[in-house]
Amino acid sequence: MAEAAPPITHFRVLKIALPIVLANATVPILGLVDTGVVGQIGLAAPIGAVGIGAIIITSIYWVFGFLRMGTTGLTGQAHGAGRSGEVTALLVRSILIGGLGGLVIIALQYPLFAGAFRLSPASAEVEDLARGYMAIRVWSAPAAIAIFGVTGWLIALERTRGVLGLQLWMNGLNIALDLWFVLGLGWGVQGVALATFLAEWSGLALALWLCRDAFSGPAWRDWPRIFDAVRLKRMLAVNTDILIRSLMLMGVMVSFLFLASGFGDVTLAANQVLLQFVTLTAYVLDGFAFSTEALVGQAVGAANVTRMRRGIAVSTFWALVGVALLTLAFSVGGGAIVDVMAKAANVRAEARIYLPYLLLVPLLGVASWMLDGIFIGATRTRDMRNMAVLSVLAYGLAVLVLVPLYGNHGLWIALLLSYVLRALTLALRYPALERAAELGAL
Repeated sequence: MAEAAPPITHFRVLKIALPIVLANATVPILGLVDTGVVGQIGLAAPIGAVGIGAIIITSIYWVFGFLRMGTTGLTGQAHGAGRSGEVTALLVRSILIGGLGGLVIIALQYPLFAGAFRLSPASAEVEDLARGYMAIRVWSAPAAIAIFGVTGWLIALERTRGVLGLQLWMNGLNIALDLWFVLGLGWGVQGVALATFLAEWSGLALALWLCRDAFSGPAWRDWPRIFDAVRLKRMLAVNTDILIRSLMLMGVMVSFLFLASGFGDVTLAANQVLLQFVTLTAYVLDGFAFSTEALVGQAVGAANVTRMRRGIAVSTFWALVGVALLTLAFSVGGGAIVDVMAKAANVRAEARIYLPYLLLVPLLGVASWMLDGIFIGATRTRDMRNMAVLSVLAYGLAVLVLVPLYGNHGLWIALLLSYVLRALTLALRYPALERAAELGAL
């Protein structure tokens, strides 16, 4: 029998969520340092090479982002049900899948990189430098992807301070090595790549150390359980659904940028600046969505709908506090943030025209973030997949109608509608989720 679960309090939710928010905050700092150190070389090509190389590598790794979400939901349920052996087995499975995925990327690096440059062509000099950058970074793919799984496992067990420590270590080491390799040793673009390579492998070592209790018993080498066909099939189904859902949502953002490019360079640049507000919103609300994943997963594993509702209610309360703070920050300081990110006067002026839409992003997007957390925790991933398809189709229809009529205004309205539609479609499936949870059928 599982031990009595601790009460779901406001402090408990904040203890899960705030480290995630802080961990997310370290990500853009690393990007700024990467760009800044190669900028000291005094040439444009190294900056472009690091930028395009990092985008390509990150996009390829992002395909395996399902491993983080799927591992959180499944591990939370196993933990809530008191199945400690399965909790450990899920950790090992996620590490093995991540390592295997990384090896596949290494094996397919040449066609993957060639395809990426076909989609995003660059000058010969930039492409040559970027290929050198990626040729180093790709060798840490097994570590980078395995960390997705370990992170999901830690979140499911509410050990998000470990996630914060992991991000601080990786990004801090990366920054220190950037400064040493590039500014101290003069290794240029390859120095930036080597810094990330070492940071990612050391990050995996630290991640395994954070999970050391799971390796203290025999469960981690219980191979019949780890390779159990039924459990592997379940994990594959969950992760496949999440992958399809994520590709749908990525399609929305990619189409947004492509369509914006048709309005001219100034509007495209303004939209790119304003999308940083969307990223900031995601960084903040992710913390509360992740707390929902963990608490819902544990409650579903324990077949306790009352606890599930309590976890959702408390996490949502703090998410709404985050929405209020973000909206206040954007309304008071939005113009100043735009001025920091854009120096061109015409881009600043253009961005201010569309800034009011960004005030609505936290308010209209919070429900979709929180419902994602609920459905991931409950591993109702088929619903997530299907509702993502429906909401993307509706977004496409909105684009077809609104963009010809209202231009970039119509594009922003369509993006906001995509959040609302995703939330509405998931909300329609929530009663079925509760019924399944009551019957222990999830």
